[in-house]
Amino acid sequence: MKILDLIRQRSTPFYSLEFFPPKDREEWPAFFERVVRLKAMNPLFASVTCGAGGSVQSNTLEIATRLKRDHDVEPMPHLTCVSAKEEDIARSLEEFRNAGLDNLLALRGDRPRNAGPEWRPGTFSCAEELVRFIRSRGGNFGVGVAGYPAPHPESSSFYHDREYLRRKIETGADFVITQLFFDTREYFELVTRLRGMGIDVPVIPGVLPIQSLASIRRTLSLCGANIPGKFYLELEEAHDRGGTEAVKETGLRFAVAQIRRLIDGGAPGIHLYTLNRAGLCLRIAEEVGRL
Repeated sequence: MKILDLIRQRSTPFYSLEFFPPKDREEWPAFFERVVRLKAMNPLFASVTCGAGGSVQSNTLEIATRLKRDHDVEPMPHLTCVSAKEEDIARSLEEFRNAGLDNLLALRGDRPRNAGPEWRPGTFSCAEELVRFIRSRGGNFGVGVAGYPAPHPESSSFYHDREYLRRKIETGADFVITQLFFDTREYFELVTRLRGMGIDVPVIPGVLPIQSLASIRRTLSLCGANIPGKFYLELEEAHDRGGTEAVKETGLRFAVAQIRRLIDGGAPGIHLYTLNRAGLCLRIAEEVGRL
């Protein structure tokens, strides 16, 4: 079923989840055990990532297929185009269709980490072109796209970033999932700007619980998100006081408060970047309470 229809049928906010396929297939049984545990959150859908440049796309397809077939979780595989030729995307769409998958997240994707000087981008230069191609091929997929509360690192300005998101939506996207952020004002500014452009699709905020100082530093360097100075100082103080475990607790408390502010402000739901951690997400849901 299309995710947009699932959202429209809801009268209350929801959780959705992001999973990444373990590269080692020996880890898959433990991964699906976590999926079973996380079903207690009644997720509306689950996105399934793929590697940089669209690598391990076959794992993405198989995980997504098993989520729907074996676990009754509506999947949304990521589809990236940065390294792909037109025939690669057409083949992926056919595989999704044959597997009975109804939704996908259309992304440009990042350049492969091990790309050498001989690497060249594929047919599509951006997600807007990917969305247009998906719609031109038919198949009636539900299509989500990414939005950046703080501008994408390659955007020259807020205006340029918002205009690009508008074009992705008008080209055929059904809804937006945001990149991670820590200042809720950035999310509400994004929604207000889109509404002012006449865009009324759902914008689902993405929330990342912080696990360690090292991981959040690495993540911020990759995605261009901002972190409030006061919160970062709290994380540093927690690390000095109790190491990684204290940082996790500080991050969890922040995520709980952030989710409450987002829901109180009218967000349709919360997309949790799970990092494949069932216990953490279940704790967050328990402390937030009923959405």
